[in-house]
Amino acid sequence: MSLFQRSRRPRPAPRERLVMDMHGTVVYAIGDVHGCLDELRALEDRIVRDAQRFSGRRIIIMLGDYVDRGPHSRRVIDHLMGPPPKGFLRVCLAGNHEVALLLYLDGYLSRETWLGYGGRETLFSYGVDPDRLISLYGSSEQADARIREAIPASHIDFLRTLPAMVCSDEWVFVHAGIRPGVSLEAQDEADLLNIREEFFQASHRLDRWVVHGHTIVDVPTLDGRRLDIDTGAFQTGRLTALRIVGKYGRLLSSQD
Repeated sequence: MSLFQRSRRPRPAPRERLVMDMHGTVVYAIGDVHGCLDELRALEDRIVRDAQRFSGRRIIIMLGDYVDRGPHSRRVIDHLMGPPPKGFLRVCLAGNHEVALLLYLDGYLSRETWLGYGGRETLFSYGVDPDRLISLYGSSEQADARIREAIPASHIDFLRTLPAMVCSDEWVFVHAGIRPGVSLEAQDEADLLNIREEFFQASHRLDRWVVHGHTIVDVPTLDGRRLDIDTGAFQTGRLTALRIVGKYGRLLSSQD
């Protein structure tokens, strides 16, 4: 047994929860990207065309999961760190896959677990083959060190500062969902990033409209007061957005 253990970064502070006044605002919420840069760009072009007929403030809310599974995680992060489409504001929320990447980098999640979670494709996008690293170095610690060196500090800082939720007086935008019966202020961050069944089962008892991703659906369909817009872009090539103007919504697709 080794006398020394790899140091771990202290657990991060809770992520921000943003409150937004949606009055006079056109909101476009975009589902899980998972490294699909071409689909994201196509959907943004579609959104820009759609927004031309509306006046007022325009905001794009990204619902998290930018990395893993698809081919271009690094370029997606570069894109989101850059300016939004002209005339728009953009808010990027955290997804469970961003948190998993940070947990690995901080020493709280094993490399094997993270790679099985979709991290392998993320590393490929940074020019790193994890199997090749292990064969080259033979040491797990050295391989982990090389992986950490491959991911730019600016990307890590961006992922650390992503908020967990945006809400208004009628709407909630979040990666996975919310726990029923718990106030928005008291929601556990793990639920915001990971919840499924308890949230789904209570969809008709929610007091606000909740727009989320995290769970792949073939066709986004309103269920009570929740709408899941994760259409599995890395599998289907279809990235979906929900446009909200006042109380009305419309779905847009990268394939439109």
